[in-house]
Amino acid sequence: MIKVLIDSASDITQEEAEKKGIYMIPLEVRFGEDVYLDGVNLLPQQFLEKLVESNELPKTSQINEYRWTEQFEKLTADGSQVIAITISSKLSGTYNNAKMAAKKFPHQVFVIDSLSAATGERVLCDYALRLIAEGKAANEIAEELETKKKKLQVIAVVDTLKYLRKGGRISTLTAFAGELLSIKPVISVINGEVKLVGKAMGSKKSNNLLMQLVEKVGGIDFEMPYGLIFSGYRDEYLRKYLEDSASLWQEHVTNIKDIPVYMYGSTIGTHVGPNALGVAFFAK
Repeated sequence: MIKVLIDSASDITQEEAEKKGIYMIPLEVRFGEDVYLDGVNLLPQQFLEKLVESNELPKTSQINEYRWTEQFEKLTADGSQVIAITISSKLSGTYNNAKMAAKKFPHQVFVIDSLSAATGERVLCDYALRLIAEGKAANEIAEELETKKKKLQVIAVVDTLKYLRKGGRISTLTAFAGELLSIKPVISVINGEVKLVGKAMGSKKSNNLLMQLVEKVGGIDFEMPYGLIFSGYRDEYLRKYLEDSASLWQEHVTNIKDIPVYMYGSTIGTHVGPNALGVAFFAK
């Protein structure tokens, strides 16, 4: 039997993991003195509410080698093999800790550095499940994931510069000027790191820029898993984006409601704040 283990940086909650038939190991998220297990007792909507209310950004702890070892022991006890998918090694030490733990389980545990996070990590997991259903061997699945992750793209429009400033990714002056001009930055996960890839004035122009960047990398491979990512209380931003980007979907999706939509959790949500919207996909 082949089991899939993924960390909560994928924004897959414990409840959702159980429904998918996979296993999720949570990162710890600290708001001041309060510590939560991401995706267990801190769900994406709850995280967003706390983020908006808090004066300081939350701190996220990497998953240490001991916790990975504990999970690997449990999941391999019945002779199963494990495909473990982690947040980008450039964003957290979690991957390196998982690799260290996996050395104790040769030929049983295969650790994949997603070089992504949030829905990017999620769609790689969905592809792993597809390969398992097709009857692939664990080592074949690991090799295929290593190859396909090079096509993985996460591109998003950020509604406010406040959280990028708080996280030190842009200066206070840049953030202030940007807010005055209603500048919406577009970010992407490139080679495992979050990068600023463009700026536009107003939501319509930023949505158009997002669409252009999707097309620039080759467009969405609709034969592979994909999804929208959203962090908001209201869905008008989401509806607006779908209207502005209709040409991306109309030939491939019968009903716009069939497009998978997921919420940002703590890993990327900390930096983008509310009303950020993006798309995760494998490029053609």
